[in-house]
Amino acid sequence: MCGRFMQILFVHNNFPAQFRNLVQVLSTMRDVRIAAIGCETASSIHGVELHRYRTPAATADAHPFARRFDHECRRAEQVLYAATALADSGFTPDVIVVHPGWGENLSLRAVFPKARIIAYCEFFYRSEGADVGFDPEFPSIGLDGHVALQLRNAASLIALTDSDAGISPTFWQKSTFPEAFKSKIEVIHEGVDTTIFKPNLDTYFMLPSGKKLTLSDDVLTYSARSLEPMRGFHIFMRAVPRVLKARPQAQVLIVGADGVSYGAQPPNAPSWKAALLHELGEAIDPQRVHFLGRLPYGDYLKVLQISRAHVYLTYPFVLSWSLLEAMSAGCAVIASDTAPVREVINGQNGLLVPFFSPEALSDAIANVLGEPKRFLAMRKAARETVKAQYDSNVCVPKLLDLIRGNLTSDADLAAGAR
Repeated sequence: MCGRFMQILFVHNNFPAQFRNLVQVLSTMRDVRIAAIGCETASSIHGVELHRYRTPAATADAHPFARRFDHECRRAEQVLYAATALADSGFTPDVIVVHPGWGENLSLRAVFPKARIIAYCEFFYRSEGADVGFDPEFPSIGLDGHVALQLRNAASLIALTDSDAGISPTFWQKSTFPEAFKSKIEVIHEGVDTTIFKPNLDTYFMLPSGKKLTLSDDVLTYSARSLEPMRGFHIFMRAVPRVLKARPQAQVLIVGADGVSYGAQPPNAPSWKAALLHELGEAIDPQRVHFLGRLPYGDYLKVLQISRAHVYLTYPFVLSWSLLEAMSAGCAVIASDTAPVREVINGQNGLLVPFFSPEALSDAIANVLGEPKRFLAMRKAARETVKAQYDSNVCVPKLLDLIRGNLTSDADLAAGAR
């Protein structure tokens, strides 16, 4: 490798996504050339040569079982064009890091046969023991649904076959993958920037109404990418009326988009927010329950920093960044007793409650809101957990070691650090 740049290619439709912290460190190193392939939503990072492709239109021509894989193949075709252009420009990656969840991995081995490929193993779909069938409130997906679910893993299986190594952010997420491939997968979280997500006793958040909230207020917070059952939004909303009654001064701040990121839309409403507001009616006081939508990171951070009690609920599924961000910000977290949350929350750094009990959730929230001094040690322990295990300064060196171990020569990344 001496005498030329070491070349690393990242492939993720929404680049940098999970790779942000790793890429930012790599971009400061001499003798490292970084390229990335993503779709229209991909973001530029200084020092990275980004190639965007146009997301192909879905088609209804394919068999229903094959529609997802057909669309993944169409994405792979776009990635093929971008990868070929990179190869023609002289870029020959030593290592490729790719998220296979959208089929973008399918053409990489053909273009770069000598590259070492590291697959980001986020989740392997299965019909039991995870999100499917977990919530009895929603109907079974049926035989056709189970077949379609199995076929969702096609691109991931090909990636696991093609890859030289894998990364999974939690031990439980790794456990969802087939036994035959687990020896390839290392558990390394992508990391949280604890220098950004940290407590700030002096901050405040202004509601759209102009009301100013601080840490001295009775503030309950909930955050998810989208407000949907997969992240326990229906359970949280059903707990809110009891909280409002028990804590007359409480203000509830809800961060997240109205659509869905993982599950299905409600059958008789435009969104789960609309469905739950219809269900709960006047029990939800709009003067005290505030839907903030998706916030800029600075405002989102302020919401966490003024939170007296923060709720995180999830089906057994991918662990959200928001849980670790809330813990890093020093929140008193009340979380669902589900995998992989149990991997992070242990009772000392946060509270676990049964997922399906709005009553247990509301009681825990009321206790935390009512006795904030009692939970100061828990807040501190939450941040210490993230700093010790999930800080980007802990995780990124492990990822760099994985890349080093997959180089095709004895090149030393550390020697390139500025």
